Amino acid sequence: MEKAESPKRIIVRIHSAPPHHNAGGEMALFSMLRPLAARGHRVEVWLSRYGKARDPYMLDGVLVIPLASRLDFGSAIRHADVVISQYENVPSAAALARGYGIPFVALAHNPAPVIFKNIASGTTAMVVYNSLHLQAEAEALFAERPKWTRPTRGMVVRPPVFAQDYATKPGDRITLINLNSAKGGDLFWKVASRLPEHRFLAVQGAYGQQILRDLPNVDVIEQVPSEQMRDQVYARTRVLLVPSHVESWGRVGVEAMASGIPVIANPTAGLSESLGDAGIFCDVDDIDAWVASIRALDNPAEWQAASDRAFQRSKDLDPAQDLAAWVEAIEAL
Repeated sequence: MEKAESPKRIIVRIHSAPPHHNAGGEMALFSMLRPLAARGHRVEVWLSRYGKARDPYMLDGVLVIPLASRLDFGSAIRHADVVISQYENVPSAAALARGYGIPFVALAHNPAPVIFKNIASGTTAMVVYNSLHLQAEAEALFAERPKWTRPTRGMVVRPPVFAQDYATKPGDRITLINLNSAKGGDLFWKVASRLPEHRFLAVQGAYGQQILRDLPNVDVIEQVPSEQMRDQVYARTRVLLVPSHVESWGRVGVEAMASGIPVIANPTAGLSESLGDAGIFCDVDDIDAWVASIRALDNPAEWQAASDRAFQRSKDLDPAQDLAAWVEAIEAL
C-alpha cells in the first residue's frame, strides 16, 4: 500500500484492545486501523479501562496506550487531526474533539438509541455503521428527532474479516462461541442434550455470565485469543451455532464461513445481513428446528452444499472495497 502524501495523527479512544476474542467492536476497529497505519498515518489507541499492560506497545502498526501509563489523553487530542471513538467513550472523546475543533468520527455497532443521542449532542464529521440495517435504523431515528444534530456524513464498513486469517480444514464439532444467555447459551445446552450422539464444543466468551454445565458430549474450553481461533476453534468445528438474541452483525459467523463451515443462526437483522443466503436460520425459541437443522447437515451432500454457500459468502464479504472507502474518507477529513 502506498504511503499517504500527508500523514495524519489519528487518536482513537476505546475501552480495551485485542488480542482477546468476543469483543467484536474492538476486533472490527483494529481491522480498520491496520490499513490506516499501513498508509503511514500515526494511529494511537488510548484505552479507557485498566488492563494488565502498563507501558505503551505496538499492535499491527498501531500504538496502544494503556490507561495505567497515566499519559495525558487530553493533551494528545489537542494535536490530533482526527479523533475516533465508539460505545461509552463517545461523549467524552467527542466533547474534547469538538472543543478543539478537530473532526470527530463515531463507530456505531449497536442500535441502542442512547448511542445515537450521544452522537447527536454536537457536530460529528462522520458515523461509520457496521451494517446497512443499522444505518437505516439510525436515519429513521434522526428523522424522528429533528432537533438532534445530524452527522455530516455516514458510511457502512462491514466488520472486516480477512479470510486468510481464519481459513482451515473444518473439524467434527458443533460449536458455540460465548456461553452467555444473550448469545444463546441456554439453547446450546438444550440442543446438546437432545443430540447425545453428536460432539459439541463450547467456547467461553469475554463478557457476560457464562452458562456452564456438564455433558459427556460437550468439550468446554476457556476464552481463546483472536490469533488462536483458527487452530483452537474453527479447525475443530463442523457446524457453527449462532443463536444470539440480538446481533447487529455477527463476526464469528463470517469467520467460520472462511473455512466453508455452515452456520445455523437466529434470524436477527444483523445475522440475516451478514450470513445472507449462506445462513441456515432457526428461531431461537424453536429447539426442534435447531435439532432438525443439525441432523440435516449429517447428510454429506447437505453439508457440502451448505459449505459451498458459506465459501461463496465469505468471498462476497471480502473487506478490501470497504476498507479502501474508509481510508479515503478518513484522509478527506
